[in-house]
Parts: sequence; structure tokens; C-alpha cells
Amino acid sequence: MENKNDDNLINPWTRLSRRLTYENPWIRVNEDQVIRPDGKNGIYGVVHFKNRAVGVVPLDENDRVLLVGQYRYTLDQYSWEIPEGGVPLDEDPLSGAQRELLEETGYTAAKWQELGQGHLSNSVSDEHAIYFLAQELTPGTSRPEGTERLQLKWVSFVEALALVERGEITDALSIIAIQRVALLRGKIMENLP
Repeated sequence: MENKNDDNLINPWTRLSRRLTYENPWIRVNEDQVIRPDGKNGIYGVVHFKNRAVGVVPLDENDRVLLVGQYRYTLDQYSWEIPEGGVPLDEDPLSGAQRELLEETGYTAAKWQELGQGHLSNSVSDEHAIYFLAQELTPGTSRPEGTERLQLKWVSFVEALALVERGEITDALSIIAIQRVALLRGKIMENLP
């Protein structure tokens, strides 16, 4: 894709100062005094994540996806999503994804594929996510954290995609990862004789 105006690639924001307003073991919130792209003074709140987000689409030999259900405190509602969690920035994302799958579901996988990377809420945070497809699954014992009360549910891949399309799965990382698998399947089908 050609960009006809390279000036759009230059940062139009000027940071004048940064002040830490809140911090805990997982996030840091800064308030920046800025000059906006229109030349006016302004503020910008930035949430810095101290972990990287990882997500896993566990897909079994029957083309079923294992979803994790849990109550999300921030939303004040129940959420069905793929297994996911935070991985320290100095940890290999794949190792973290493997650990999250085991902790939340008890499953391990012999076959892993990175599906992609993305930013989950780039207007207010720098949260970076990496998402994987896990196959050739073996059951085991889950080890959820003390903050997690989880339910597991197997659904066909077609149903997982339908849950996304109907807006019943609302978690951004789950939506992105499930749709990425669907896109990959479409590309594979296009290349068949």
C-alpha cells in the first residue's frame, strides 16, 4: 500500500511533560501535557501495561474450540473468551501462552502456531498482544489463579465464529484470534485445486 503523504507518518504530537498518576504491579498510568496535532495545548492519559497479553485458540481434532468463562470485574458481567493472560515482558510469549493454556484449562498442546500480534486499545494504552493456535491437545489438571473462577466449554469452530458474529463473545483478543483462524482457513481453501 503506497502512502501518498509521508508527512502523515511523522508524529504530530509534542510531549511537554509526563507525570505518573497511578501505579500497581500490572499497570502504570501517566498524564502527559502535550501540544496536540492542531497546535493547541492538551493532556493525554496513557495506560502502560507491565505485561504482554497472550491468547490461545485451543482447537481439538473434532474442530472444537475450548472457551473459558469467567466474571470480568471491570465489565461487571460474565464473559466467554479464549484462554488468555498476561506474560512478563522478559518472558517468551509462546512459553507464556503455553502456561496460560495449562493454568486455565489443564490442556497442553503439541502443535503451536503464532496467529498474529496487535494492540488492544491503542487510543489509551500500549497493551501489546500476541495470539496463538494450539492443536494436538492433551488434557491435564488446570491451575487457575486465585482471582479466577473459571468454567470451560467446548464449541465447534463454526459456533465460536458465530458467537463472535452475534456479539456474544466481546473480548477483543478472542474476537481477533478466532477471526484470524477463519481468515487462514479461507486462504487455505482458495489454494485448493
